[in-house]
Amino acid sequence: MEELKAEFLSELAKGLGEHQEKASILTEYEGHLDELLLSLRDMEDKAQVRGEIQSRFGTPEEIAAIWREELTVTPSKMKWLFIAVNVLFFAGGGALTLAHNLLDWSWLRLLWAELTSFPILIALIYMFFWALLGYEIGRGFGHKGKKLMRRTFILALIPNLTLMALTVFQIIPHEWFDPLLKETFILLCIFLTILLYPLCLVSYRWGKKASV
Repeated sequence: MEELKAEFLSELAKGLGEHQEKASILTEYEGHLDELLLSLRDMEDKAQVRGEIQSRFGTPEEIAAIWREELTVTPSKMKWLFIAVNVLFFAGGGALTLAHNLLDWSWLRLLWAELTSFPILIALIYMFFWALLGYEIGRGFGHKGKKLMRRTFILALIPNLTLMALTVFQIIPHEWFDPLLKETFILLCIFLTILLYPLCLVSYRWGKKASV
């Protein structure tokens, strides 16, 4: 068992070359190998054990290739990508709301009526975006992505809090959001906003696990 583990880590180290996270990657995979080999301790056929290892983690060459590819995705790019997408959500929603209230277009009224008739669906789609944020950061940056996820979350949340403040203090007329601004929907929005960070954190851990 130890021979297979050493062989796997040696090949992985060779494949990683001068990767800047080489030491932490090897340490992480060593821990996962220990767990897997412990569960396979009754298996005596080395070829079968090797097959189980590769089935679970992939070959060392495949793992190294994935980590080399991820060097091209910088934390800054990932952070600003999600922030930009969230701003795009708000810009699109804001433009639609503004157009609906200022322009007397029948197709726009119809579109608004259709969209606002499924507020729960809109909320669930938006929650999926936040879950994707955590998952992709976890999958892309592993155990070092938590700080990035937290920073990205805080910055991406600014449009949400800004809109909430503008609406609560009636700087934006409540009538503009009819028929969405009902008490139940407002409470739902507050509840879902509270859930955003736990959702991101769970998704991040899921993504981190999937990266192995």
